[in-house]
Amino acid sequence: MNFKGIVKGLHHVTATVNDAQEDYDFYTKLLGLRLVKETVNFDNEKVFHFYYGNEVGTPSTIFTTFPYKGQGVRKGKIGTGQVYRTSLSIPTGSIDFWKNRFKNFDINYTKTILFNQNVLLFDDPSGLHLDLTEVDADDRGAIWETEEISKNEALRGMHHVVLKIADIAPTIEFLQLFGYELIETAGEFSRLEAGEGGAGNSLWLLAAPEEEKGRNGIGTVHHIAHRVANIEDSKKIKSYLEDKLGIEVTEVKDRKYFQSIYFRIPGGVLFEVATEGPGFLVDEENEALGTELKLPDWQEPNRDRIESNLLRYKR
Repeated sequence: MNFKGIVKGLHHVTATVNDAQEDYDFYTKLLGLRLVKETVNFDNEKVFHFYYGNEVGTPSTIFTTFPYKGQGVRKGKIGTGQVYRTSLSIPTGSIDFWKNRFKNFDINYTKTILFNQNVLLFDDPSGLHLDLTEVDADDRGAIWETEEISKNEALRGMHHVVLKIADIAPTIEFLQLFGYELIETAGEFSRLEAGEGGAGNSLWLLAAPEEEKGRNGIGTVHHIAHRVANIEDSKKIKSYLEDKLGIEVTEVKDRKYFQSIYFRIPGGVLFEVATEGPGFLVDEENEALGTELKLPDWQEPNRDRIESNLLRYKR
């Protein structure tokens, strides 16, 4: 059995970062993503959970962060068993615009070519590895423009995610069962795709047998989420992983904007399976997305206390 067609591709990436203001400014003002939801970490109500994406936060466009400054969280170390880099999709022909923009903002970058695509490699203020990858066709729609970034240059969402793995053979075997197909290998990289393939549906593996295991903390990705149509699909995956592979899977978690299960794959990376709905319009109109703190129903009675404990930032 495999879950090809059930696992459609990427849903979001969630990272542990440092300062909320620094994070907000970088992803919205420099990169031009929209803050589609401001809420809190459901497991730590003293920490924001920011969701950045396209106009409506379409699954596979979403990059989310936990700003943990002042919470005593250690600096992480990117290594094996983790997401190594998150790639964001930009239109073909826009790379010079982004090179100039990075120069104007004093962002160090490296231009390269990976799998025949132009790529800009750079880091965010917390040390997360990112890139911009030029793509001929990315029709996820709902493009978010700013005064400085037009639809001809705007980010479309995630392109792919790179996992750094010590022993990639068991990881590839698992991913092929999970619904990803091995497309090609080049040097230490292997490229896999799910669903329709292409931008938003791709995983890359970086083979690193001699490198040290990563350490979670600020500047590292906490987990990578993959999308399914509904919770019934998630439950099928959960049952198979537990009964046939002996992989421990969490109970279904209600994240308000989607429902999730979590587990670690061979190779150590934390995976989430998230439903495509109900989405970010469930508690805000489009025009108001991300403009005020939203809480799940069970935390609403504690709003005053929660707001007083959060380190505020300016839009």
